[in-house]
Amino acid sequence: MTEGTYVTGAARPERAPRWRIALTVTLVMAIGLALLTGLVHLVMPGYLPFNAMTTVWAAPHDGRAAEGGSDTWLVGDNVVRSRVDGATAYDVRSGQKRWEYLVPARAETCASSADPAAGVALIAHREARPKKKDCVGVVAVDLTDGRELWRTTGVSAAFLDDVVTTGGGLGVLLDDGRLRAVDLKTGAPRWMAALTKGCTPHGLGLAPKQVVAALMCGTEARLAAFDPVTGKARWTAPVDARRGVDADAVLSVASADPPAVRVHEADGGAVSAVLAFGPDGRGRSRIDAVGDYGKIITTVVKDGRLYALAGSGKGLGGGSFSGVVAFDLATGGELWRKGGGGDAFDVADGRVTVVRPSYKNGDLMFVVDAATGDEEDERAFRDRVASAGGVLTYQDLVIVAGGREGRPLTVYERW
Repeated sequence: MTEGTYVTGAARPERAPRWRIALTVTLVMAIGLALLTGLVHLVMPGYLPFNAMTTVWAAPHDGRAAEGGSDTWLVGDNVVRSRVDGATAYDVRSGQKRWEYLVPARAETCASSADPAAGVALIAHREARPKKKDCVGVVAVDLTDGRELWRTTGVSAAFLDDVVTTGGGLGVLLDDGRLRAVDLKTGAPRWMAALTKGCTPHGLGLAPKQVVAALMCGTEARLAAFDPVTGKARWTAPVDARRGVDADAVLSVASADPPAVRVHEADGGAVSAVLAFGPDGRGRSRIDAVGDYGKIITTVVKDGRLYALAGSGKGLGGGSFSGVVAFDLATGGELWRKGGGGDAFDVADGRVTVVRPSYKNGDLMFVVDAATGDEEDERAFRDRVASAGGVLTYQDLVIVAGGREGRPLTVYERW
């Protein structure tokens, strides 16, 4: 048979219809694209296994009340967020609302403090109309069910953030130039302690061993300590006898045990630091608010250490570092630092947990050992964290107060 000869009855090779070929190619391309998209999502921040934080639940918006939130507390499996008009509690794992408390007579919250161990919060309030700066009353709220336990009036202070403090089953209130201590659960009086005449209270702190008050006495800032059982004055010491403190400086108690006060002179004066004292009131150490560790923004005192969230101190005589720094309050010496920035942090169970929202670089959560600063975990948030006003940790959960999209609370878990 010669080349090109056609034999009748011979089988001709079959060719697939063009529509079938096109369909096959389309399917292959679609599958490939899906696999590629999945791979891209997998390596994107928040999508890598064992390196991500996913949203468990977020509390609903509650308008102006969310903006007025100032404190967040963990009590058992409840997470409680204070608001401008009261407080709301949620189940920390499910987000189910447990209870809600509103301050009386349409008043507004001006200060709050809680003792989670006792399960009680004190909420100081002021009249909403007419507007007044001073607090006028305090209510005690059971943090397990939201019941009001007792209320009192006569509380007043120009510096609203520190008008009440709690701890060890005790509540201490600023009351017209004196300290008034009450039983947290019943409101029963414990003791009264008069402040030095001519001194204005600027801050309160409470620990099992003592109560401390930061005072401005004319142009001298002082720190005073009182016995928590009897209210008897133990000692009074100048905050900075060597340099002095401006009369309009901002004072706040960083810790009652060991005693430490934070001073900030708004006009850029010489004193802007955390100063620590010994049990007898003698000055022990000084940690400047600005250094090569940046500018100290937020502080937490735990186990004799000062943990500080620092931002860049460029232009302020400080370094460009941004992250967390740990100091020894006994000496003022730096123990360690961990870079990476951050909006808020929590110190608990021997760990420091930092949340760092960043539109440019991605939102991160990192955990370091509180004693050494060694990194133990770092994870990316799958959902954007617009801001973090506060951070709490509960078992495997991370609670962000003032989180994404202005929500009062958002709870995340590791993935």
